[in-house]
Amino acid sequence: MSKIAFVFAGQGSQYPGMGQSLYNSSKEARRLFEMADAIRPGTSQQCFSGTKEELTRTVNTQPCLYMVDLAAARALVERGVRPVAAAGFSLGEVAALTFAGAFDDEDGFRLVCRRGQLMEEAAAQHPGSMAAVLKLSNEAVEELCGRFREIFPVNYNSAGQLVVAGSVEEMPAFCQAVSEAGGRAKQLAVGGGFHSPYMDEASRQLGEVLQGMSMMEPAIPVYANLTADRYAGDLKGILASQVNHPVRWEKTVQRMVADGVDTFVEVGPGKTLSGLIRRIAPQAACWQVENEETLAAAVAALAE
Repeated sequence: MSKIAFVFAGQGSQYPGMGQSLYNSSKEARRLFEMADAIRPGTSQQCFSGTKEELTRTVNTQPCLYMVDLAAARALVERGVRPVAAAGFSLGEVAALTFAGAFDDEDGFRLVCRRGQLMEEAAAQHPGSMAAVLKLSNEAVEELCGRFREIFPVNYNSAGQLVVAGSVEEMPAFCQAVSEAGGRAKQLAVGGGFHSPYMDEASRQLGEVLQGMSMMEPAIPVYANLTADRYAGDLKGILASQVNHPVRWEKTVQRMVADGVDTFVEVGPGKTLSGLIRRIAPQAACWQVENEETLAAAVAALAE
């Protein structure tokens, strides 16, 4: 029997119209969106008909993505698909923890709303840039980062794909250095230097928010971006530190496979994580659920 893990999509995968099909077809998804609208009026409207520009703002992106991620996961459970483990990429980690029972739905949503605010404020105070580096080893990228005062490796996505963050002023010269080293760098359309020291204040304030919240042990293992291992020990500290530390996605997937996971279902908008998992663990089965069509396909395949 397959050992299934749900992996929750992160910031950058959002798009106008996301979640509406789930809202229309799943009782659980509808309940979640109604809950979000009661706490943050207009959330479902932003997901279903917000503009690309509106959804790109971190303060909007994070609550909207959280809702679609969690709605997709709950729609799967509604149809009989239950995972044995979970992980999420950056913002997706909050949805994964909520799904696993570390927070109730309302607290998880309030937390992610505050997280989005704090990260947007930090980005405004310390403007940053991000770039995806391809075709170089992690070690080569780390060495290049070391030549610059404020360029940091932040998202270890897969072999040959590492995202860096840091100074707006230094990023063009860094990208040129990548090209000269035989790699390719693509600057990303983001509003800040996420998962870098530029987010130190957001991390500190998020830690304060978490201290005032109840956080339970997850009912199933949730693998942390910070450690690439199961959440254990200082749960709140791990989650707060995630904001200003690298996402170790490649090692996270490798650890999940080593622990017996053989099937991954990406829940939420887009196929970014599915693509990375196929490169990291080509032996694993991989599905993606973001709407009624992909939900039905995944449920049918996983029932076989």
